[in-house]
Amino acid sequence: MKLEELKAKARLGGLLPGQIVTVVATEWHGANAVTLTYRDNDGEVSERVLYRDNESLLHQLQKQGRPFDADPQEFRLAAEAQRIMLAGINDPMLAVATSDVQPLPHQIRAVYGELLPRTPLRFLLADDPGAGKTIMAGLYIKELLLRDDVRSCMIVAPGGLVEQWQDELRFKFGLEFEILGAGPAIIVPGTSVFESKPLLIARMDQLARNEELQAQLEDVEFDLVVVDEAHRMSAHWFGGELKLSRRFELGQAP
Repeated sequence: MKLEELKAKARLGGLLPGQIVTVVATEWHGANAVTLTYRDNDGEVSERVLYRDNESLLHQLQKQGRPFDADPQEFRLAAEAQRIMLAGINDPMLAVATSDVQPLPHQIRAVYGELLPRTPLRFLLADDPGAGKTIMAGLYIKELLLRDDVRSCMIVAPGGLVEQWQDELRFKFGLEFEILGAGPAIIVPGTSVFESKPLLIARMDQLARNEELQAQLEDVEFDLVVVDEAHRMSAHWFGGELKLSRRFELGQAP
């Protein structure tokens, strides 16, 4: 930056370490020296004599700030991502508006009137068969994901229902949940299958009977766990004694 470019009200960098100063006035001494009067970040006014050797240290900040020369499509993408992330602030029922469902009044009341206002708590959703408990769970999961209150979720369901859960969440709510596979291939020494799959659907009996998976469960925390047909985890009286099944012990796990 040339000394001749020093003008009143110009904002300069390089004069003071880590500060931007504002030019107040200049006074020339011949052709190669100028007394610069400036105001620092604390509002104090000081003077300094600058020579031609100092020109390489100075740079002027543009008055209009950063130039608007970025790719407009990338800006629009970033702005849309920010809008979606904050949409829940303005739309308290965002999951309904962004899902392929038409919830009934009792489902709206359950999710938005009872479940969400009390988060985080444990719930037992015990509506009649056919009342749409899967729809309510899907709305609840998606709403918490959109609000960034949930980032990891596991659904525990009977083996015959895991594919149904996956399809319902994908086609009705746009949520991609992965089904926990079977066999020794899912056990990788030194790693946890649950940490690598934040949105997971697991078979109830698979978890209850696999000690290695249970050991991994002890070291991982999900933001939300949904258990379908939780009555299958109940204990039973037999011969006057309470028998704790493996499913029951799974339900007792943190």
